[in-house]
Amino acid sequence: MTSVANRRSVMTLFTLPDCPLCHSVRIVLAEKDIQADIIEMDPNNKPEDLADLNPYNSAPTLVDRELVLYDSHVIMEYLDERFPHPPLMPVDPVSRAHTRLTLFRIKKDWLSLVGDLESDEKERMDTARIILKESILAAAEVFAIKPYFLSNDFSLIDATIAPILWRLPKYGIDLPEGAEAQPIRDYMDRVFSRELFQLSLTMAEQSIRP
Repeated sequence: MTSVANRRSVMTLFTLPDCPLCHSVRIVLAEKDIQADIIEMDPNNKPEDLADLNPYNSAPTLVDRELVLYDSHVIMEYLDERFPHPPLMPVDPVSRAHTRLTLFRIKKDWLSLVGDLESDEKERMDTARIILKESILAAAEVFAIKPYFLSNDFSLIDATIAPILWRLPKYGIDLPEGAEAQPIRDYMDRVFSRELFQLSLTMAEQSIRP
């Protein structure tokens, strides 16, 4: 019988050094202590075999034996189901549906802005910066409800949100001082201080918050 360690060792993740979607997947790998070959690519010089594996030639791409996955949220849910401890999704169907809906909203409202935030066009960057900052501040009361986002335990939602919040200095977003943003700052301190979160960071990501 193949051991868990041997099963894990065949897994490969193609990742970029500073990509919030890739970062989310690496957080899940760290949280679950999944051993994988992590291939950190140059975005301007991707491995030739990536295009053979993924028709979009994009990262993150996860290869697990004959299985190839190339959507961050599909990868994260797959990892959570294949390696169920610790669980990063609720067990019951209703709670799982609520989690998926929250993830959908984060993808639509926050992650969709990343392209503009990293654009060379100042107007696009400025507009995206304002929208993201206002959206994060509007969620301050939600951050205050429980230790993690809508949960007492770290979840896939946190693995999705944390890379965005980590990159706020890179995006030129400063949260205001005072009570308005305090729940968000407390949340960031709580998540960023996790040893497993720190282990998920690439050198490029570490430099964002030296």
